Amino acid sequence: MIRKAGEYRKEVRNEMRGGKGSIKVEHYWEPGTEMRSKNRMFAKLTIEPGCSIGPHPHDSEDEIFVILSGTAEVNDNGEAVKLTAGDSMLTGNGDFHAIRNIGDDTLEVLAVVSNY
Repeated sequence: MIRKAGEYRKEVRNEMRGGKGSIKVEHYWEPGTEMRSKNRMFAKLTIEPGCSIGPHPHDSEDEIFVILSGTAEVNDNGEAVKLTAGDSMLTGNGDFHAIRNIGDDTLEVLAVVSNY
């Protein structure tokens, strides 16, 4: 199956998980209908400067963030860490995380959520 750029389902989530501003979500593949694996999300998140996703836990699942472009500050289970393009983080097993764009440019993040 092939999907070309611009063919992804897009949505905007406001104040996602208690964060600030709007997050654009581009769903590369839809769990349950297109993907048979135990994934809940496989998408690109676009976060404008000053916007964020609030802190939230991941029980019985892992979430992987890969920073594609921009500068993020992540909350990794209580520890604030700056991430830039090429950096990644893994959150799961009941731990929590948050992310916010601390740069002047758009932050793009690949997000994959997989269930145990």
